[in-house]
This record gives sequence, C-alpha cells and structure tokens, in this order.
Amino acid sequence: MRETLQARLDTLAAQHRERRLLDWTPDPEPGYVRCGDRRLLDLASNDYLGLSRQRWTPDAAHEFLSGTDLQAHEHVVQDALTRFGAGAARLITGNHPVYGLLERELARLKGREAALVFNSGMAANSGVIPALVGRGDAVFSDELNHASIIDGVRLSRAETHVFPHRDLAALERQLAASRAPHKLIVTDALFSMDGTLAPLPELVALKKKYGAWLMVDEAHTGGVYGPGGAGLACAQGVGAEVDVLMGTLGKAYGSVGAYIAGDRLLVRYLLNAARTFIFTTGLPPANVAVSLLNVRRAQAMDAERARLHANAARFRAALAGAGLDLAGSETQVVPVVLGAEDLTLARAARLREQGYAAVAIRPPTVAPGSARVRFALSSVHRWDDLAGCLSGVLAPRL
Repeated sequence: MRETLQARLDTLAAQHRERRLLDWTPDPEPGYVRCGDRRLLDLASNDYLGLSRQRWTPDAAHEFLSGTDLQAHEHVVQDALTRFGAGAARLITGNHPVYGLLERELARLKGREAALVFNSGMAANSGVIPALVGRGDAVFSDELNHASIIDGVRLSRAETHVFPHRDLAALERQLAASRAPHKLIVTDALFSMDGTLAPLPELVALKKKYGAWLMVDEAHTGGVYGPGGAGLACAQGVGAEVDVLMGTLGKAYGSVGAYIAGDRLLVRYLLNAARTFIFTTGLPPANVAVSLLNVRRAQAMDAERARLHANAARFRAALAGAGLDLAGSETQVVPVVLGAEDLTLARAARLREQGYAAVAIRPPTVAPGSARVRFALSSVHRWDDLAGCLSGVLAPRL
C-alpha cells in the first residue's frame, strides 16, 4: 500500500495539487490571524460576520438572553455551554434540549414550520439528497455545486443531469425531457469558488412548471443576505417556495454544524430517512448553544451586513478595474482567476509574505486551467486594510 500511496502523492505534487495543513490561530485584533510568527489579514476564512471570535461565557450568555423570549430557557443554554460531548446519537440519548431551541429559532428565522440540525454541511447534503430521491428518480444539479451536493447526488443513485452554471434554458430542456416520477433540482445559493448567486425565483418557476422539488444550499448566504440574515431565498422573496432549505452554522454564524428547514412533514421524514443524521453522534451541546446565541445575535447585525456588502462591492470594482478575471463574482466571495496552478500557488505565497492570508484554489476543487486566489471578506475588515491589500499587493502583482 505504501508504494501505491506514495506514487499517488508524487503525482499530486508534480501537478502542484498536494495539500498540506498549516497552523492558524486568531490574532487579538478582529480580522487578523497568525500563521507561525506572521500576522496576516484574514481573507481566507468564511467568518463573514466575525462571530467565530465571540466568547460566550456564562455571564455573557446571561446578559445577552436577559429580556428576550429565550430568557425562560436560559437554564437550558447555560447547562449546554458546559457540556462538550453528546455521548450518543440524537435518536438515542444525545438530544439535549438546546437542540430544540436552535431548531425552533432557525425555523422562525427562515419562516418555515420546522428545522433539523445536522453535524455538518457535508453530512446534511450527502444525507438529505439520497433520502429524497433514488433509483428511477432524477436529480438536476448545477455544474458548480459544492462537493457535498455532488456526493449526495452520487449516493442517491438517481439519474443525474448536470446543467451549465445558472443556465436556465438548459435546465428546462432537461426537465422537459425527464419522465422520472420524482425530480429534484439542487443548487448552491452562493457558489463558493466563484462568488456568483443562483437565480432562485427562476428556479422556483421551473420547479413549479415541471412538478419538481427544489433544494437550495444557503451555506454562504445565511447570516449575510435577507432580513435578519435569513438567506438569499428570503432576500429574493421565495423562502416559502423552496422545498428544502439547507444552511450551515460554521460560516457567518461562527460555530459548527448545519441544518435543513422546511415543512414539518419534511423534517419528520428526514429524521427517519437521512442516514447521516441517524447514524452519528450528536454535536456537543456547547456548540449547539453557541449556534443558538450566534444565530440570534446575527439577526441584529444589519449594519455589519451593510458594511460587508459595501466593502465587497468596492473590492470587486478595484480588482475588475485592474483587468483581473473575477469569475463573475457579485458577493463577498471574490476569486481572482489566474489559470495555472504553479502561478496561483506563487501568488498566494507572495500575498502571505505581504501580510495577507488568501487561499490558492486548484483542481479538483475548480476546473483544470481555472486555478485562482480566493478572497473571502468579513464585516470586521476595515476598508483601509482592504485598500492596502489592493494597492500594495494585488494591482501591481497579479
């Protein structure tokens, strides 16, 4: 086995595709991280509202909950914050009462009847899709969907139709030709390597026209778009018309985990059919409590969302003005497409030398020939810091 694995690693290294881990620690100043002895502006994480830095001590939680509708449940939250292991699957004895508080909070935020928390976005997508469709059914998936969606589609064994990115005409042709009894359209809301947004109202219209179901992954839009950060579907006025809303808790919400929101019947069914929910130990109650507190806090962060969107627009405009390929980005995720993998790695390394942490994205995460440096902006970034990145590094270097 060793010889085979070494040969595979050698091939990856020759293609500039071998990945390695680096140690990162938060810097005391928001928006910055440390890698070894270097202090860098964090343009790599998905901490869009800076909530991963929030420390929920018992006193902080008490002060935050006082005077809110959650105050009556403070004892549940405080108990959960002290428990760092669930001990069992949720269907056995791992379902701490704080789960119910979080799920009701998420359902209310999304304007849906119910929600169900999963351990991760990967677990949600790879478990929910096979629970909904199988052999004889059909799935229609955007070509740039996240790997978790791709894996979920493969595991379902349904007939798979991949349509070109946001190509509604191509999708409609596929839907019109399908005779499958159950049709599922699945899309990211924000495509995390390109920074583009899905046309959700148009997808809702197509799913209605052809009797399909629609599942939307709001991993990168939850907390960032819509009223109170309710997400892109709510921002575009179709939150109640998407059959399956998926979101994560580890990006804008600064915690860990994911969830599905929808009709009560959907949640009841997934609780019985989604293998990645049934056959796994539950998240630690402490993490669930942090998710609850951060989801509630994020709803009042309209000023932070406005600052994030304004800075992202200025950042994109400056890069586009320098003639760089941004892959059509229209969000806080801004890629600079360079093409060659060795060039992209060199640019990311140069950025680190200049004090900026941005990630080199290479195949197979993106298509061959489209390697890129990916910037992810946060509301905690000051424009002066972003402008320094643009003027001191990007414009003359990339």
